Amino acid sequence: MSTAPDRAGRPDAAPRAVRRIAVIGAGPGGLYFAALAKQLAPDRDITVFERDGRDNEFGFGVVFSDETLDGIARADPLVFAAISAEFARWSDIDIRYAGEVRTSGGHGFAALDRNRLRAVLRQRCAELAVDVRYRTPAPPVDRLSAEYDLVVAADGIRSGTRAAHPESFRPDLDERHCRYMWLATDKVFEAFTFIVERYDFGVLQVHAYPYSATRSTFIVEAAADAWHRAGFDAFAARESARGESDLASVRRCAELLAGHLDGHRLIPNASRWIRFTTVRNASWRHRNVVLLGDAAHSAHFSIGSGTKLALEDALALAAALSEQPTLDEALAGYEAERRPVVESTQRAAQASLEWFETIERRTGQGIDRFAFNLLTRSRRVTYGNLRARDPAFVDAVDTAFGGSPGVPPMFRPLKLGALELRNRVVVPPLATFTSPDALPSGFDRAQLTGHALGGAGLVIAGMTAVSPEGRATDRCPGLWADHQEAAWRRLVDAVRAVSDTPLGIQLTHAGRRGASAVPGPDGVGRPLAEGWPLIAPSALPWDTGSPVPHEANDIQLTAVTADFAAAAERAARAGFDVLELQFGHGHLLSSFLSPLTNRRTDRYGGPLAHRLRLPLEVLTAVRAVWPAGRPLLVRISACDWAPGGTTEEEAVAIGRALAGAGADALDVSTGEVVAHQRPPYGRGYQTPFAELVRAATGLPTIAVGAISGFDDADSVLLAGRADLVAVGRAHLYDPLWTLHAAAERNHAGPGARWPEPWRAGSRRPPGPNADRVAPRLQLLREPPPPVHRRWSPDPP
Repeated sequence: MSTAPDRAGRPDAAPRAVRRIAVIGAGPGGLYFAALAKQLAPDRDITVFERDGRDNEFGFGVVFSDETLDGIARADPLVFAAISAEFARWSDIDIRYAGEVRTSGGHGFAALDRNRLRAVLRQRCAELAVDVRYRTPAPPVDRLSAEYDLVVAADGIRSGTRAAHPESFRPDLDERHCRYMWLATDKVFEAFTFIVERYDFGVLQVHAYPYSATRSTFIVEAAADAWHRAGFDAFAARESARGESDLASVRRCAELLAGHLDGHRLIPNASRWIRFTTVRNASWRHRNVVLLGDAAHSAHFSIGSGTKLALEDALALAAALSEQPTLDEALAGYEAERRPVVESTQRAAQASLEWFETIERRTGQGIDRFAFNLLTRSRRVTYGNLRARDPAFVDAVDTAFGGSPGVPPMFRPLKLGALELRNRVVVPPLATFTSPDALPSGFDRAQLTGHALGGAGLVIAGMTAVSPEGRATDRCPGLWADHQEAAWRRLVDAVRAVSDTPLGIQLTHAGRRGASAVPGPDGVGRPLAEGWPLIAPSALPWDTGSPVPHEANDIQLTAVTADFAAAAERAARAGFDVLELQFGHGHLLSSFLSPLTNRRTDRYGGPLAHRLRLPLEVLTAVRAVWPAGRPLLVRISACDWAPGGTTEEEAVAIGRALAGAGADALDVSTGEVVAHQRPPYGRGYQTPFAELVRAATGLPTIAVGAISGFDDADSVLLAGRADLVAVGRAHLYDPLWTLHAAAERNHAGPGARWPEPWRAGSRRPPGPNADRVAPRLQLLREPPPPVHRRWSPDPP
């Protein structure tokens, strides 16, 4: 049913059936929706408007996932039969890099000429009596909205429908800086092929895959700087008509990549340099108008998702129209069903997009690690499922990494300073807020003991203040007095009595984030009614409800440096193996580093070199008293997630400065510097910053943030994105997380050492039906599919 407006733009008094549907755009998504909607209700009057000609060909090959193909097979077997007869199928991915090739198998691809897909869908629409009008631009959307019960806007990434009603759709268009050009070649690749070549101007990368017996898609991409240095900007500046190709650039690409084309040609089709735009919309509908495919959302081509998402949208929208009683409910149901799927895909695509944008960070890696890094770039493919697909490939990368096949990366040792860690897992500082007298509590002792027994390579006690006014809350521990040092010594001795796991302690001064109550369920700590004076680089409160701090003077800053050094000496005497300084998360030293929180005009403010002065003074003073050989870590916020905040270039400069001042490793976090931050939370969302700093400084880094699965941890380490992984909340959920990660994989070794009293529990307990043995139900067993399958148009 519908509440579509009448011709005067007023809603009807009563809902009416959705019988007349207009579709804008005869791409695969629009045609597939029209066919499905007509199939489900043959009496519907469906008109598709397409400005281009019936036989105009745009685009090259499209890639499908097995999941999408299963949906097509069930929804319309005739369409599935027609397209599957022409698929190019293969399972290998080739990575061509630094003059070498590595192949990973077991992936599974099916590709098809996009124009053949359109032809099949066009034929299906004709069979179902859908009115597809070529060379007929759609009337204005408001007119269509008045004349039809439903308008489906499948008009692409530059949707005119979306532009007509920005107040309803509220689009967010994120145009990236890389340039890419979509081409084809008559070289038929045998696998999905990534080509990464370095030239004097920078890196060119190619995404290539076969889609027919005679063609392959060939997408050339370059970062903006490399693109300009290569001279492509001069070619692109020439004016051309719609549908015309940049032939000068095509010839230049053919010359540069001739070694991979083997004498074959590049084939353009309206091929010009463009920048990818990620499309997001707050809403996908305006009254009786709904967006579909790229008009509603886009995801970077490096995960091959555009046509796939459009076809899935079409299926979901057609189904919702038949399942729901009213149009409003159908459109709401469509969006509710598809949005989580799309946003999940967009998160993976964004990670992949950013990986390729910053590919030069990784071009110093060896071929094996580089290939693994590329394959795991989106975080959807991981160490574990790569091993399940192609164990030989992962074994080769393991060996190149310096490990033994079968030993997961997280269970390999690492030397920091003179300290040997038995594995790469860190329990980061976890605030308990259980210290009303600023002493480590019984809970602190129990938590640290449990984590030390839980198998991690390093356990760090957290948020320990270097002075009374440096506390974040009135229930945080400190290390500014003799009795506190003695209490920490007793705690360290108690843990050492049952475990030899190295222990660290994080020292901090909370700055303007101090004098707050223990955070509530929302994670926010309200200001204490009777707090203490706060200092900060500038008199800027944390948020509108926080007290205004005093701008610290030179005497106070000198005292802060002395407090850190004194607390470090106490930590050493208390027996801690590792010291971490908190220079992130908006605490005092962090707020000196960020341009959003440091507005000073003296020698501690202004350019980054001045903003670094106090943190470097503190680090230098601590380094002078902290015992040589014991690792000294520094945690930083490499990004503020707010406009005008710390840039990637500044994060690198900060890392280099801290390395030069004596840091042994950097704990690379992000955010919590300003209250108005907008971080893109998700699995491993902070890891790229650890990789950035590691690549630029050569210093070991710790990756933090939403790393909760051992598979993610292994992927981060083997790809070389970090040297250690900090796993926080998962250790609160399960203090034995590290040992259980070993048990899950039946791994035993020096990196996963169970406490002797618990050794009987080192194997995973059997679950329901663990003792069931499946009977043989096949007369002749089918052989398992081959790990490696190449595409060949010729039958074997």
